[in-house]
Amino acid sequence: MDLESVIYKNPIKEESWKTVLILAYQSLGVVYGDLSTSPLYVYKSTFAEDIQHSETNEEIYGVLSFVFWTLTLIPLFKYVFIVLLADDNGEGGTFALYSLLCRHARVSLLPNTQLADEDLTQYTIDGTVPINKKMLGTCMVIGDGVLTPAISVFSAVSGLELSMSKEQHRYVEVPVACIILIFLFALQHYGTHRVGCLFAPVVMTWLLCISAIGVYNIFHWNPHVYEALSPYYMFKFLKKTQKGGWMSLGGILLCITGSEAMYADLGHFSQLSIKIAFTFLVYPSLILAYMGQAAYLSKHHALESDYRIGFYVSVPVKLRWPVLAIAILQAVVGSQAVITGTFSIIKQCSALGCFPKVKIIHTSSKIHGQIYIPEINWSLMLLCLAITIGFRDTKRMGNAAGLAVITVMLVTTCLMSLVIILCWHKSPMLAICFIVFFGSIEALYFSASLIKFLEGAWVPIALSLIFLIVMYVWHYGTIKKYEFDVQNKVPINWLLSLGPTLGIVRVKGIGLIHTELVSGIPAIFSHFVTNLPAFHQVVIFLCIKSVPVPHVRPQERFLVGRVGPKEYRLYRCIARYGYRDVHKDDMEFEKDLVCSIAEFIRSDTSEYGLGFGNFEDDTKMTVVGTSSSNLEGVRMSEDDQDNNSEMEGTSTELMEVKSPEKVKKRVRFVVPDSPRIDLEAREELLELMEAKEAGMAFIMSHSYVRAKRGSSWIKKVVINYGYDFLRRNSRGPTYALSLPHASTLEVGMIYHV
Repeated sequence: MDLESVIYKNPIKEESWKTVLILAYQSLGVVYGDLSTSPLYVYKSTFAEDIQHSETNEEIYGVLSFVFWTLTLIPLFKYVFIVLLADDNGEGGTFALYSLLCRHARVSLLPNTQLADEDLTQYTIDGTVPINKKMLGTCMVIGDGVLTPAISVFSAVSGLELSMSKEQHRYVEVPVACIILIFLFALQHYGTHRVGCLFAPVVMTWLLCISAIGVYNIFHWNPHVYEALSPYYMFKFLKKTQKGGWMSLGGILLCITGSEAMYADLGHFSQLSIKIAFTFLVYPSLILAYMGQAAYLSKHHALESDYRIGFYVSVPVKLRWPVLAIAILQAVVGSQAVITGTFSIIKQCSALGCFPKVKIIHTSSKIHGQIYIPEINWSLMLLCLAITIGFRDTKRMGNAAGLAVITVMLVTTCLMSLVIILCWHKSPMLAICFIVFFGSIEALYFSASLIKFLEGAWVPIALSLIFLIVMYVWHYGTIKKYEFDVQNKVPINWLLSLGPTLGIVRVKGIGLIHTELVSGIPAIFSHFVTNLPAFHQVVIFLCIKSVPVPHVRPQERFLVGRVGPKEYRLYRCIARYGYRDVHKDDMEFEKDLVCSIAEFIRSDTSEYGLGFGNFEDDTKMTVVGTSSSNLEGVRMSEDDQDNNSEMEGTSTELMEVKSPEKVKKRVRFVVPDSPRIDLEAREELLELMEAKEAGMAFIMSHSYVRAKRGSSWIKKVVINYGYDFLRRNSRGPTYALSLPHASTLEVGMIYHV
């Protein structure tokens, strides 16, 4: 599957107004599904316990005022007008902020970084970044992926409470919510692109529905409810309710649930389209919905019980069943957006070495970013079901979701203050003003959520702690393993002392050795040739690494160089991917790899064959693109030939006559006419062609990592049990998942770190 052409057809630059409006419409289903669902549960969570709805209406007016100004200051001012500007080559989200800061502050979680990475088109630098905050924000986003589907679906189904008694409702609501959640997660395997075309119409219908109901309630029940938008009512609310009002802020902050998606999904749309969709449709629709609910409640004080203070009670009786159906669809759409976002952030964590390798399935060959991770999907489903069955009410679910949401926003605020100084080169005073203004608002909501630790807020903390431990253990073990590789790599003098034959028999074929090293000879190679008397005539040390940019252009995919003199036929190839890049399947990757080596041989002008003094530094690499992007480079073709085929072609083709023993694929390189290649390069290409034809063998390290003697007991637990468990249950390199077992060889090594 090759999505590179899709990724680099960037429709986000210099669009027409028609394109912008189409993107704005499409963004409704992807970006605003979660945010648009919040009217279902904000008032219900706010009035759950801490405050009571009285005939003076000071409480409902105060809550409406808080909702209005929270929606105005956080999603509109902070995200739409400021945070969206901090894109990483068109990408957004926590990892975009992190990679942006990494490049400017010259720090990284990745151990095998190179100066050559700074020459990438999307790599821009200047001159420490709080990695702990980034990881905490990431863990809270994953926690939100568990809580949002549960509270959205549960709140949508709660509309059944108005058509049956509370006793009956208790036994119906939870099973129905669980069935919908199971159905939702079971559909993830098919990909959202199959039903994605329905997402935007569902969200638009929902927004128009709640805004129309809001307008009706305003004019029918209380046309003067707009007065509650004054900040004065916030002061009156806090003065009357005091501690109870402060604690109820944990329910009010749910009105901005999903705001982070505007930034996280920036890479799929454009800044302008997201701004237009929010400013002209989502924002006014939500404000009208909340005003309509407040207008209805301001004239209805004698409600039977608190559980009836919610969205559905303000819906006209004749419309409740249609609205219930639309609300359930809307909850599914909002949950789908969060689940897809969780898959995406897990993929980015894995690419940057912060999470174990997992199986990633691309569900669409045309839409970039549509992925499915089975292990994460079923884990999220089980956790969602556990929360739904365990809590069984909106109050505790709201407390849990609120803490996760506000923590992510606090992390974004802190990272944005650094972006203002390091990336935008603005005055530190401006950054201080930004973090003080927005940070104080979010800190107020954070404190109100944290105080409800025992009433549900412990869930996101527990989930985040688990994911944080997994990420730290995996990252720590990966770093220690890489340091061991660096310290134990084989010196080049050892290789030169063996001679061109390496002191062993060189058999036909290509030996592909997977390593994390970007320079030097890995210990696995010496371990292999020391114990076995033969090796392949062409050896490629392959390193597949991630770089802190969203995408690496296909023209800059590979770094290719030699290890030792030309006659040794040892090459190093480094394949570079961004944290949002799609890894090709094994056949396409294998073809690109061989073509990159061939193109390097054709264009190589180094003097590697003249003496042994030039090989101590094997970091000299050449940038080579993929075969599809380098149309003027060497191309490879494979076809079946009969036994009587003869050598044919012009000066631009290198071919080999096949053995008459059996029919097999003929490999040939098509070389450009200019510049002409010399005889030595021609012979080297023929040898590479012959080796490719004989087949490729994949040599991989099967490592056992153990803490060395004298290590502390904490390190022994982390390495010997934690990291070892994660390593045994994680995936191998992406390209190696579907390799034939007959062509794969694992070399066991013990790492004492």
